[in-house]
Amino acid sequence: MAVSGFEGFEKRLELHFSGDDPVIRMGGLRQLDFESIEEVLNAVQCTVVSAVGNQYFDSYVLSESSLFVYPTKIIIKTCGTTQLLKSILPLLQFSCELGFVMTECRYTRGNFIFPKAQPYPHTNFKDEIFYLQEQLPIHLCYRKASVMPSKFISHSWHVFTASDKFYDPLEISNIPNDLFTIEICMTELDRVLARKFFKHPNMAANEMTEITGISEINPNALICDFVFDPCGYSMNGIDGDRYSTIHVTPEDGFSYASYECVGSIYDDPNHIVSILKKVVQVFRPGTMSISTTSTSNEVWTRIAKAVEPLGMKCRSCTMDDFPSAGSVVFQTFTSCRK
Repeated sequence: MAVSGFEGFEKRLELHFSGDDPVIRMGGLRQLDFESIEEVLNAVQCTVVSAVGNQYFDSYVLSESSLFVYPTKIIIKTCGTTQLLKSILPLLQFSCELGFVMTECRYTRGNFIFPKAQPYPHTNFKDEIFYLQEQLPIHLCYRKASVMPSKFISHSWHVFTASDKFYDPLEISNIPNDLFTIEICMTELDRVLARKFFKHPNMAANEMTEITGISEINPNALICDFVFDPCGYSMNGIDGDRYSTIHVTPEDGFSYASYECVGSIYDDPNHIVSILKKVVQVFRPGTMSISTTSTSNEVWTRIAKAVEPLGMKCRSCTMDDFPSAGSVVFQTFTSCRK
C-alpha cells in the first residue's frame, strides 16, 4: 500500500524460453508445480486469488494483477508496491530445471502515481535497468532501454528489452512473430462508472463483470474474475491461445484502470477496433495512454480511429524500435470533456 493511496500502474515482465520439443509437448513451463509458482510470487510479494486454464495456457488472477504461463512464455503483471523484477531469479532456476533457456525479456511500465512508495529495484527506472542488467543471463546480449515521453508528466512509457538475437529494425517484417500486444493505462475514470467497482454486500465477481459491461468487451472469452473489498476489480480473459486482462483501482483522486490484450496482425482489423471502443465506454477516462508492441504498422494506426469518435483526442504519439520485440508505439489521449 502506497503512502497516499494504492498504486494502480502496473509493472509488466514478459520472458521467453526455448527448450527441447518433447518437453514443450508435455506442457513446457506449464509443468511448474503450484509450489514453485508460489515461491516466485512470494519473491514478488503477491498471491494467487483465482485461476483457470485451457489447452494453450494457464491464467492466474493475483492479489496484485495477473500471471500467464504458456509452454515457452511467462507474463507477470503486478501493481501496488510489488517487487516484480525479483521473480527473474527463481524463474531462471525453475526453467533451467525443466531444461529451458531464456531467449528474450521485455519489461514495461507507465509512470507511478506514488513513485516514492516503490521499493528497490523499482525506486526509479535507472535502478530497474541496473537490476535487470545484473540478473539476466549474459547471452541476452542485445539490450535496449528507453523512456518514451508524452505531453503529460503523468504518462510516459518505460521499456527495456533483452534478446539473444538481433533483428534489424529496418527489416522489422523479418521478426518471426505475428502477435501484437496492446497495453492501455487509464486515469481520471468517470466517477459514476468507477462507483460500479465498489463491492456491495454479497456481491459476486461475475455480477460486477456483468453490470460494468466488461463481459461484453470480448463475449467469446472465458472470464476469471475477482472483486476486492471494499473496492477494486481484476479479471483475466481466455479466448483460445489469446489472453486479456483488466485491473481497476476506482478510488476518487487516484482512480486507475488498465486493459491489456494480445492479437495477431492477421486478425480481422475490426475486432481490435471494437474492443478498444468498448474499453473506453466502460471507463470513460479523462486521460489514457495506449502502448502497442508489434512488427506491423497496421495495428497502431487503427487506434486513434477507434477511440477519437468516442470523444478521446490524440495528444501525442512516439515510436521506437527494440531488438526482437519490434516497434513500440506510445499514444496518449485526453477526453474532450477536459
